[in-house]
Amino acid sequence: MDLKYLQAFSVLAEELHFGRAADRLGVAQPQLSVWIRRLERELGVELFDRSNRAVRLTAAGEAVREPVRRTLLAMQMVKRVALLGESGIVGQVRIGYPGASSRSVLPQLTRAVRTRHPGIDLKLQSQVYGGSAPAQVAAGAIDIGFSRLPVHNKDVNVRIFTYERIVAALPADHRLASAPTVRLQDLAVQPFVSFPATQGSTVRDAVKRLTGEAGFEPRILQEAPDSHAILGLVAAGVGVTLTVSSVQHIQFPGLVYRDLAGEATYLASVVVWPRHNVSRPAQAVLDVMEQIMPTPEKPRGRVLP
Repeated sequence: MDLKYLQAFSVLAEELHFGRAADRLGVAQPQLSVWIRRLERELGVELFDRSNRAVRLTAAGEAVREPVRRTLLAMQMVKRVALLGESGIVGQVRIGYPGASSRSVLPQLTRAVRTRHPGIDLKLQSQVYGGSAPAQVAAGAIDIGFSRLPVHNKDVNVRIFTYERIVAALPADHRLASAPTVRLQDLAVQPFVSFPATQGSTVRDAVKRLTGEAGFEPRILQEAPDSHAILGLVAAGVGVTLTVSSVQHIQFPGLVYRDLAGEATYLASVVVWPRHNVSRPAQAVLDVMEQIMPTPEKPRGRVLP
């Protein structure tokens, strides 16, 4: 079976349009049609339903889509091995990260891995909330995850790589924004914007803990899936929020950050990986992480939990 037929199938399965798929592959549309027909003949099934000028995957097409993807990925690994020789570390490493708070880390990590281990293919998976990352690592859904303490899963290893200070985010015209610091008690009657309760957000857990210690339950009137959306809503005047210092690079008109009054409070951000059966590529990435993201000294102040 010619690999170009599989590549043609994979692209057409994504586009579901012969013209766009042919453009991506850099071939004429009739040539693409020939490749798909030849693949269908070899497999003995129809992979696409071409009726009514629409292109849809048949049941057989849906069934072979994932095996084809894995085959093409394996071929990429074969090419890397051939280029690097026996001394190179080759493989894919899946890293789950929570979003905006990883912005300063991921480019540095990716560059370092590319330089030291060009045979490793990093697959970055966003929107993996800190609280859910350990379970995903333990289940094998990702190889390495970014999370925050506490981590209770005994099937993963944990290493602190930074401490993030908890700060308040307010609309610029809010009455509390004129002060250099904000008392938690002054937020008791304010509407909050927050991460969803069901997604395993460690920031939301920290907010609930701190406001509970201050004697009130936060009035969460709006939820949003990521820091960009939450801070955009704060800037628009929908409510206030507590967030971490690592997202302060997000700057919207009408948004201000303020330190909390009193002792600084931090969350410990960690790298998590399986306790057993760590692949050679994953271990190589972990070694790079430890070099460029060493464990820092504990800051002055309070570290949750």
